[in-house]
Amino acid sequence: MNRICLCLPTDRACSATLTAVHEEAAHAARDHGADVRLLVLDSSDDRTRAEHTRVVAGLRPVPGVTVHHLDESAQRAFLRRAVERAGPPEPERLLRLMLPSAVSYGACTNRAFLLAAALGCSSLHRRDSDSAYQLHDERPVFPVRHELPWLGRPAAEAAAGGLRTELGPAHAHRPVSLAGASFIGELSVDIAEIRHLDEGIYHDVVSLWAPGDWPEERTRQLVEESFTGAGTAPFTGDRATLTRVDPMRVDMCNVAFDRAVYERMPLPPATDTIGSDYFLLHLVHDAGLPGIQHNRHIENFHTPERRTDSGFAAYQRRFVKFLLSMLYFHHVYDRMAAEGAALLDERHRVRPGTVTALLRESAGLDRAPNVWRLDRVDTAYRKLGGRYALFADRLAAERDRLLDEAEADIEDYAYLTEAWPALVEAVRT
Repeated sequence: MNRICLCLPTDRACSATLTAVHEEAAHAARDHGADVRLLVLDSSDDRTRAEHTRVVAGLRPVPGVTVHHLDESAQRAFLRRAVERAGPPEPERLLRLMLPSAVSYGACTNRAFLLAAALGCSSLHRRDSDSAYQLHDERPVFPVRHELPWLGRPAAEAAAGGLRTELGPAHAHRPVSLAGASFIGELSVDIAEIRHLDEGIYHDVVSLWAPGDWPEERTRQLVEESFTGAGTAPFTGDRATLTRVDPMRVDMCNVAFDRAVYERMPLPPATDTIGSDYFLLHLVHDAGLPGIQHNRHIENFHTPERRTDSGFAAYQRRFVKFLLSMLYFHHVYDRMAAEGAALLDERHRVRPGTVTALLRESAGLDRAPNVWRLDRVDTAYRKLGGRYALFADRLAAERDRLLDEAEADIEDYAYLTEAWPALVEAVRT
């Protein structure tokens, strides 16, 4: 029986989502014969976590589904044992990167990767607490239908099984390494208000995540596509294709990875940085590993907390750090694309050392482009006025710190990639 990890990380109230994901787990066990470990990584406050505990206790027992609900204390205890067993240099640094005090989209998924390895799972399937399943003919549209059958198996088997393919013979013996779709509904990044206030300023700000040397037309296309997912059209019928999955067509609320990917390479552990959990999508694509692109998109929504004054400032800071991270990640993405299949070993597995070297190389880049990005954001937000202008004041006071953090985040990621193999081995034993 195929054991999988269906994961829901959360730091907010999400009882309805928790119940819905349990229904997807039941579907995977009942209709696909999977042994499902439903992993809830709960970083919410005491009151919210107590409500989640009540919901978990009330879930209908399902053969083939085991629920693991871990608060941060349980996660920390697990990590400390793993770090002690792995014996890395700077163990406290490793613990901090795996369970930081600030929000980290990559770190929470890295903890899920390790727990999936400890549970003996062959794949990890991630959902988010601020999303919901579409309904079709009054039934939930579960992505796991396309995620389960072929992960870890050669692409040629998936093609022979009837899956539409866009891959050539060179990819036939490589394993299907991810399956994913996107979302419909609100923008994945909560900046629609900027577009509503001023389309031109929205273009100026969003374009800052493009490489500085891109031509204007390519940047304009990026802005138009950014954060829009699959639009708003609802699900009407299944489409799935075996391909090199475009990272722009997959959202991390709707993705599954084969263990051969995440047990060899973690995600960036950057704090307060949206988009920091998308690196593996680029790695799988650039290395030429096959994936399944399907259309069981999840519905995205924004929680009210982001619209409060404190939530607004915190979220905008995460967005700015995302823009700054692009200086380093575009450098790495370009070089990974140039490496191509050289990123893989003779067994078609990712070579972590090659990626680590690229990360370390990027950490030495001139910061001038990021200084320019901060200048552009400052100008744009002051034009918007109101709380955007107030945030620009805060940004001006934090400029040096933000520049330092963006560089340190890449250095931390390189360190984590070096420590990762021993950490995975520690939890598997």
